Amino acid sequence: MEKRDENISAMCRPAVGEAGRTGDWRTVRPVIDPTRCIPAVKRKSACFLCWLYCPEGVVKATIPVEIDLDYCKGCGICAEECPAKAIQMVREDQSDE
Repeated sequence: MEKRDENISAMCRPAVGEAGRTGDWRTVRPVIDPTRCIPAVKRKSACFLCWLYCPEGVVKATIPVEIDLDYCKGCGICAEECPAKAIQMVREDQSDE
């Protein structure tokens, strides 16, 4: 198995701790519909445009795709770039999580 250098990445990752953590000011959050998400439907690494375009680096390219809501700023770029329209931006006061 090829060993990967964790320091080489085009993506930044949020730091552990309070730096970069989203406070209570976010007004909308992304909610993923797994029945429409391409990696979840195909059960293989495919698409991941949300991961690629997230400016905060909080989307994990996993199956199912996960978003670290502690650091997500709610910009909505993931929802805009999703070709399957699997991500909806939901108002914080309307989300049930």
